[in-house]
Parts: sequence; structure tokens; C-alpha cells
Amino acid sequence: MSADPANLAAKGAAALSSQDYPAAISYYSQAIERIPTSVDYYIKRSTAYQRASSYSDALSDAEIAVVLAQRKGNRDQLSTSQLRRGIALLLMQQYGDAGACFSWAEKYNEKDKSIPFWQKKLEVDLSKLLDDDDRREVTVTEIPNREIPKPSKPTSSASASKSAGDSGRVEELPDDYEEPKKTQKVGSTPAAVEPPKPAVPAGVSTPADKIRHEWYQTANSVTISLFVKGVPKESTTVELESNSLSITFPLPSGADFSFTLDPLFATINPSTSYYKILGTKREDKPPVYPTSSKTGPKNWDKVVDDLAQSSKKSKTASGEKENQDDDNVDYADLNDDEFSADPVNGFFKKLYKDADPDTRRAMMKSYVESNGTALSTNWGEVGRGKVETSPPDGMEAKKW
Repeated sequence: MSADPANLAAKGAAALSSQDYPAAISYYSQAIERIPTSVDYYIKRSTAYQRASSYSDALSDAEIAVVLAQRKGNRDQLSTSQLRRGIALLLMQQYGDAGACFSWAEKYNEKDKSIPFWQKKLEVDLSKLLDDDDRREVTVTEIPNREIPKPSKPTSSASASKSAGDSGRVEELPDDYEEPKKTQKVGSTPAAVEPPKPAVPAGVSTPADKIRHEWYQTANSVTISLFVKGVPKESTTVELESNSLSITFPLPSGADFSFTLDPLFATINPSTSYYKILGTKREDKPPVYPTSSKTGPKNWDKVVDDLAQSSKKSKTASGEKENQDDDNVDYADLNDDEFSADPVNGFFKKLYKDADPDTRRAMMKSYVESNGTALSTNWGEVGRGKVETSPPDGMEAKKW
């Protein structure tokens, strides 16, 4: 049914993902009319308002979410609500208030990796202000004074008829009116059936405080990986926009885990951006093959062919005695799941696993001595001396 709050919220999420912010606001508003105590609905509508540049409305929803989350005692929702509140205040240039909200968000969930990102952005904005600028002042309290909207009064025909009486005149229902509970005599039919409990999202086995993310950037793309096992594909919402990234999925506790980067350091192209949900992690924008500044782009097919040929040759004189470092490698850890989780890492693991001792020594020596800027499988070349650091074109190597 279109009037069902869950369906309305789902439509709101779809509209938010497609950057149709007016529609998202409309759907979440309808859902809130039916369930005005849903913290998640207010958080999502606050996000829609913020991306539609309606910052005061975004702040209002975020503050209502803070009040509701505080009443429920949900620390994760308190943290997310305070974060959304801080973002709205930051965009309204109320920098002191924004900093206070970010601190409160961190207090309730210090594991949230997006909070330091916003705090860093705040530091940049504050550095541009004079010391006596009024925007540095903190004027907000941790729990704002916000009134929570009440649910709509019942409008069923049965309720109206009870107020009408024999005269047929319908009277206004009092504010404290409650719909009479229906009773059923023992032995009457049909028997009362307890409604089914909502299904607990299955699959997620990584605790929320253990979820981590990594990222790296090349000349052509940025790859962001979120490490969490058992993410349900059908219940995951991913929003890739020109200046933001948001990932939301349910946890076994019933709460939602949300990972948000908004705004990004620079704009991206949503039309060419994409994501994959793998067995052990969430990955946005897959990596491109690395390059070596010594020879330009690597022809990895040729590298594999060369390795295949070298493995057929007789062992070298030093091949009878395996390098001690090679003996410490646990090849049982290099399973297919590891290979499939990250195409690049999997490729190099297989490359190293199937190589002969000289090739392994060449790979280790070239990678370590070059500080990760070169990778060679030719021990005859690498064994002659130290492999120099050779950063990609346009970049400069610096000592730390």
C-alpha cells in the first residue's frame, strides 16, 4: 500500500538516491505524518533538505531527531542526529555551534570515521575567520528544545459514529481521545493471531564498531572500500552523487549503519561511478591496474606469460634452497575468497604464490626498496643493486 510508512520511506530513499530531493522530502513527510517518532525518517528528510540547500529545515529535522534519539536512549542514532545537526549548522556558517555538535556526535560514537572528516573541514573554515568573529560562539545546547509533532487523530467511521450519538451530529474528538481496544470473547472465532515480528536482517556478522574503510586514489579514479561481512544486497542503499557518497544498510540489532562522506574533497561523475557488494566488503569504484614509472603501464598478461614460462624451466642453483622469508608465507591464507575480494590484491597474491623463489625475491626487493613505486619479477636485474624510488609522472617523492 502506498500509504504504508515503510513503502513511503522506501520511495523517499529511491528519490534521494536519484537526487530528486523535492520528491524525497514529500515521501518522508508523508511517512513522518504516520510515524512522527521515527528518528530515521527525520534524519533522512534532514539529508534531503540539506542537499536541496534548505539548511534551516535540515537543522530543524536534525534537532527533532536528536530529541527522539535521546528519549529512546539510542547512542548510534544520537550520534548520527548530532552529526546531521552539525552539518546543517556548518553550512549555515554557525561554526562554533557546528563544532559543538560534532563533539557530541563523537562522544556517542567515536568509531564513526565521517566525524573527523567534518571536523577537519570545520578547522579549515575557522582558520579563515578573525578571532573575534561572532560565528565562533557556541549558542546551542546538547539536547535542543524542540516539540515533537503528535500523531494524527483517528478518523475511522466507528470513532465518528461514537461521537455523533443518536442526533447524527459529529462532535470534535478530545485531544486525549484513544481508540477503544477491540475485545474478543474466549472461544470466539477467528482466533487472535499475534502479528509476526519484523525479520532481523540476516548476514551481517561484523560488529558496528569493527567496520572499517579504506581508500586510495589514482590519476583516473578514487576507490573506497568498506569492510563488513554479510551485507544484504537487497537492503543496502548506496547514493553516489557529484559531491557526496552515502551507504546505508541494516544491522542485526535493527538499527541502520550509515557511512557518509558529504561533501567530497572534489566532485565525481555519478554517471560513470558504480559500486559492488562483495562477500567480505563493500567497494565503490573499482581500482585500475597500477603503473610503474620505469616502463609506463604494465602489460600484466605478458608478466603472467613470462612467469608461466619461468616456472617450466629447471630450478636455478639457488632454487634448491628456498629463501627463509618464503618459508614464513602461509599460502593457506591465499584462498579464492581473498583473490575475489579485491581484483588487484588477488592478482598479486596469485602472482607471488605461483612464482619461483627468484621471482619472489625480485618482487619483494623491488617493491620494498622502491617504496612501493616499482615491482619487478626479474631477479637478474633487481639483484644487481638497490631499486630506486620512481614516483609516477607528475608526482614527487619526499622523505618523511
